[in-house]
Amino acid sequence: MAALLLGSAASAHVRHHPRLVPDPNLDAALIVDAPTGEVLYARNEDAIRHPASLTKMMTLYVVFDKLRAHKIALDTTISVSPYAASQPRAHLRIRPGETMTVEAAIKAVVVCSANDVAVALAEGVAGGEPQFVELMNAKARALGMTHTYYVNASGLPDDSQVTTADDLAVLARHLIYDYPEYFPYFRTPSMTWNGRDYNTHDALIGNYRGVDGIKTGYIDTSGYNLVTSIERGRTRLVAIVMGGVSPARRDREMVDLLNSIFDASGR
Repeated sequence: MAALLLGSAASAHVRHHPRLVPDPNLDAALIVDAPTGEVLYARNEDAIRHPASLTKMMTLYVVFDKLRAHKIALDTTISVSPYAASQPRAHLRIRPGETMTVEAAIKAVVVCSANDVAVALAEGVAGGEPQFVELMNAKARALGMTHTYYVNASGLPDDSQVTTADDLAVLARHLIYDYPEYFPYFRTPSMTWNGRDYNTHDALIGNYRGVDGIKTGYIDTSGYNLVTSIERGRTRLVAIVMGGVSPARRDREMVDLLNSIFDASGR
């Protein structure tokens, strides 16, 4: 794959709407060439931010690691604890004692950003969420995510749970290239559970050419976050927008930045 470089001349053509920029304490954006890590656009990329449900990228990285090592399988059954079922906000409304396969749990985490399922998956893989979080932090250190610290597997609010756009780009690139057999789960557009249909929170999937994942996230202290993987021809990019004031404005910022880079490169 060829690296796509954004020089100073192209940089001047990046379209940016100041009215879309939220509180500067939340805002960040970064676009990198996925194969090389070359930075194509950056804004507050090393500022400490809250990941919200982007945390689930690492949750699934650890799950993929266990799948690769044959510690679990896609058809392994996990059971839902009362604690997992009690998780608030985005959830699948799973009940204590209910069971689901690891594969169904992966899809629920990707499509629904289900906090209850993320915790059930953590408990099923590591015996408990605290033990699973230890694995998450160990993996973050191993990958060189030096400004990231996890407290839970879901991304629910915690002042100590932090990351940067730089670190998220590192994680996204590792998800793409370390686990090509599992990364396609991040493009899952919908799923059905207990007779109810759920659609992805990621509006770019299926609506912006080349996008193949990966994750949205929101809590009050982070704003609306999005990590996107996009492949066109020989070019593959990873893009991050953090701190959006609404899902639509976050998505518009992402599309504007990607359009500018592709326009500047002639791709």
